[in-house]
Amino acid sequence: MDAVITYVDGLDPQWAADYAAAIGHAPLVKRFRDWGTLPYLLRGIGKFMPFVENVHLVVARESQVPAWVSDKVHVVLHSDIMPADQLPCFNSCTIEMFLHRIPGLAEQFLYFNDDMFPVAPCRAEDFFPEGKAAMGFARCMGARSLYRKQTQNSDHLARKALGLKPGCIYRRPQHCCSPMLRSASEEAFKAVEGDILKVLSPTRTAENPNQYFFLDYMFYSGRAIHRRLSNKHLSLAVSSAGKIEKFLAAPTRSQVCINDVEMSDAQYQALRPRILAAFDRLLPVKSRFEQ
Repeated sequence: MDAVITYVDGLDPQWAADYAAAIGHAPLVKRFRDWGTLPYLLRGIGKFMPFVENVHLVVARESQVPAWVSDKVHVVLHSDIMPADQLPCFNSCTIEMFLHRIPGLAEQFLYFNDDMFPVAPCRAEDFFPEGKAAMGFARCMGARSLYRKQTQNSDHLARKALGLKPGCIYRRPQHCCSPMLRSASEEAFKAVEGDILKVLSPTRTAENPNQYFFLDYMFYSGRAIHRRLSNKHLSLAVSSAGKIEKFLAAPTRSQVCINDVEMSDAQYQALRPRILAAFDRLLPVKSRFEQ
């Protein structure tokens, strides 16, 4: 089993220049701010997911790769997997449509955003019981936010790929690392490739699907089951640094997502060292993915 991580360092001046040249303005701080937590994602994989063989780090350009990353990490550039006419790209929804093209990717893989962390022991069968992907799927109606619209788009597109009619109810997978099957992703993409390519964009829009397209496809085709993964979601909008520190001191779930929000630079500068220190108390030892 492999792990795939999409990563952005918003402090990289070369990447920021690419963004400004392509989009016409500076990148949104909340979307691309780097909290310095990537080492702890890799340490969490190394310590709590010993069944993961390879880690693929997906980045826009070489300058995005931290100097401390070891040669045990397979660096994948957007240009390695995405069509030239989709580059440069700053939209995770678009990038996610092409992860199955990573050279050498295992059939079973776990997809992580860079704000998702293993924090307690996990088992391979937690994610792939009897070869099927396990994921919690909530039933939803209505799609007022951008995120919900993209979730609904993904559900409808997965149904279309399987010849099913879309309904007013759609499924929203858990916001945690996603167990994926490479062959199912290839199959799903091929079935509606034309529809996907029409709605891709360099930044997020309400027409985009996202990675949930592949999860929904697996569920509707019988290759995923509804079983919630052990995960805690902590948003910096409602969770104090103390609450995050308390959770990391004694995790009650196997994974945690710490979601960034709009905040002042002063707030960010105050929170960042506390969160890093809490992670370092949990995961003080370097992994094989660090030099």
